[in-house]
Amino acid sequence: MNLTPDDLFKIMLQSRGTPLSGRQILSHFQLSRDERQHALQLLDSMAEEGLVRRVRKGLYALPKSTDMVVGKVSVHRQGYGFVVPEDRNRPDVFVPARFMREVMNGDRVAVQVQRSSKGGFEGRVLRVMERAHQQVVGTYRPGPGAGIVIPNDPALPQAILLSSAPPRGLQPGYLVVASIERYPDRQHPPTGSILEILGDPADPQVEILAVAHKYDLPREFSMAAQEQAQSVAPAIDPESLAGREDLRSRPLITIDGETAKDFDDAVAVSREPGGATRLWVAIADVAHYVEPDSPLDRDALERGTSVYFPGTCLPMLPEALSNGICSLQPDVDRLVLTAEMLFDAQGARLESRFYPAVMRSKARLTYREVARVLTAEETPDPALTDELTSQLQLMAELALHLQAMRYRRGSLDFDLPEPEIVLDLQGRPDQILRAERTVAHRIIEEFMLAANEAVATFLSDRSLPLLYRVHEPPNEEKLLAFQAFLAHFNIGMVLDGDAVHPSTLQTALEAVRGRPEERMINQSLLRSMKQARYSAENLGHFGLASDCYCHFTSPIRRYPDLVVHRILRRALDGRGVSSPAKGLEELGEITSQRERRAMEAEREIVALKRCQVMSDKVGEVFEACVADVQPFGIFVELKDIFVEGLVHVTALTDDFYEFDEALHRLVGQRRRRIFRIGDPLMVQLVKVNLERRELDFELQGMTPSAAPSGSGRRPGKKKR
Repeated sequence: MNLTPDDLFKIMLQSRGTPLSGRQILSHFQLSRDERQHALQLLDSMAEEGLVRRVRKGLYALPKSTDMVVGKVSVHRQGYGFVVPEDRNRPDVFVPARFMREVMNGDRVAVQVQRSSKGGFEGRVLRVMERAHQQVVGTYRPGPGAGIVIPNDPALPQAILLSSAPPRGLQPGYLVVASIERYPDRQHPPTGSILEILGDPADPQVEILAVAHKYDLPREFSMAAQEQAQSVAPAIDPESLAGREDLRSRPLITIDGETAKDFDDAVAVSREPGGATRLWVAIADVAHYVEPDSPLDRDALERGTSVYFPGTCLPMLPEALSNGICSLQPDVDRLVLTAEMLFDAQGARLESRFYPAVMRSKARLTYREVARVLTAEETPDPALTDELTSQLQLMAELALHLQAMRYRRGSLDFDLPEPEIVLDLQGRPDQILRAERTVAHRIIEEFMLAANEAVATFLSDRSLPLLYRVHEPPNEEKLLAFQAFLAHFNIGMVLDGDAVHPSTLQTALEAVRGRPEERMINQSLLRSMKQARYSAENLGHFGLASDCYCHFTSPIRRYPDLVVHRILRRALDGRGVSSPAKGLEELGEITSQRERRAMEAEREIVALKRCQVMSDKVGEVFEACVADVQPFGIFVELKDIFVEGLVHVTALTDDFYEFDEALHRLVGQRRRRIFRIGDPLMVQLVKVNLERRELDFELQGMTPSAAPSGSGRRPGKKKR
């Protein structure tokens, strides 16, 4: 057994500061005589490096808590880094570049905190406890020896020196996957070998492969999962209809995007006596086909969610299920788990019922089609019967009531536009548009929110274990910072102690609706809030102002929804839920992490596509407006192309500019030119950095001027 410093650390942490002898530490492991000798030598070397203390002969203890920090390191492009402590009560530790030569971004490290020559504190890396990277995606370049691989990730600035000849057919500039064989030290760069050739980086499919490798996204299903998927019949087995309600005569329809193929949900409504409205939300019964701990289930959990890239998808389930038997396609029978709810005229839920059913979708509609019908922009499609058209009108009315009900209780609605990437026939980005959010989107959003909340309430009221979707309130420090930020725009926000109700933040968002700074304040509030996650403990959903919420409506593409389906089905069958609920807290952590992984990968691809759209436009001039102002420059958003870039303060050459934090603007010292959010500008694209996913602009007509004298500068202010 080869012990590591981390193994010994864990034992010493359990002692809670009590010094231990080498014998006491090693008694926790089954070691041979030689292994014990090696472990004692490891303890001595850890003491020499400062990782542990010798308190007296033969006894060891961890360094004082003020001396050492263990956490993950974030490497800046200029070489220095910050360690984020595992102890959340401790501040981040700055590590100068001279102590970072052995470290790679994301590594778990132990750092010694010491006073710097400038009077503050800094960290010195004592040991890398755990490596974050075993493989990296990068660009192959011929060079010394067998060549080098330059990592695509800007946070990994060190090139990997190849220790063996590259594979045949590898061209300079191709993307590859390299395994790291030796990590960097003070004298040597990292070395490794090429595991896989991805191909030409200009190929859209290679871009997807590179991002999938970077974020460790599974690309292929296991052979066992593929065989299991192929064994599923493409049509419903009549025996599976036993015990299900028949909704095939109900006018259920799907409403999705133009390119969607995995239809999770279908909806229908009807007017009831007294003005109430009945809503059916039928969700694909994925749990009928995917048994717990089956090959399909294990692969789905490994993914956690489907990952959507422009023009393609890495599905959570094989296409035979996700686009086939589980997809609620029109005019075919499908198995569903249904939430049937009754709402009064104000949008309050009066009753709910849940049951397995069989359905047949009457139409596959797109958001754009539904929006055009409801806004009377064009003559309805002849395929849309009068019954379906009246259904859509009633759906829009119910959605409006549900939205108003949520608003009354304080639910937050962020108005942040999303990019829509239009691809050409070769799969390359052709346009980037501001995605349209129509009444059709609101219908589906409100209906899914209502179904999710109804299911969570049903199971919670019966004290059944559940995987909740939780969103905790922001902490006091961030609330106070956001309050101060709003004050810069003459918007008041009253905080009652260290707590805040969502309605207080909702009022602040309403105060800026339609103003130039609306987008920036929405983004600032989002950054101030905690991230929603999955948990076995019901902590409520702050953003929705909901006391009880879960995810139920997308089991084709989200694993937590599949878990909730299993729990609900067992509850309806009266079988209890001890088996599906086992390990829910751990499951919540795993699925939350995999959701964040997918979101980061999707954001990176969108950022890359934005840069690619602009790559042939260097030198062109665009109409834009100021989207945000920071001490280092102004972010501008183009008028006709939905992209954003930076005009760095060093490009403002006509003056020296100071950042006015109180009014969130840049002010020229001599000419008093001011840049504030919403200001229209004409900007010229000067650089596209595909590696960093960045766009650099300059103001059109900006001419250099003589620098003002030193006496004209105000001490202590931030300058370019």
